[in-house]
Amino acid sequence: MYIVYFYENRNLLLHQLRQRMPAEGEEFKIKGRKAKVVSVLTSEDNKVQVQVSLEPIVKKAAVDLSKKKKR
Repeated sequence: MYIVYFYENRNLLLHQLRQRMPAEGEEFKIKGRKAKVVSVLTSEDNKVQVQVSLEPIVKKAAVDLSKKKKR
């Protein structure tokens, strides 16, 4: 069992107890967002630090209500 710490830049996103270590390039979801493993660093025998890159959040543009037809 490994204690896996997931970081984006220097921000701790999540830590989990897992059966296996994630591999570089592996894709999965963290908090509903797609993530890809950038690097894996083993600090102790069962502690693993994983750097991930998250997919950026795409915000939808607001609907323009001024062009609606008035009756």
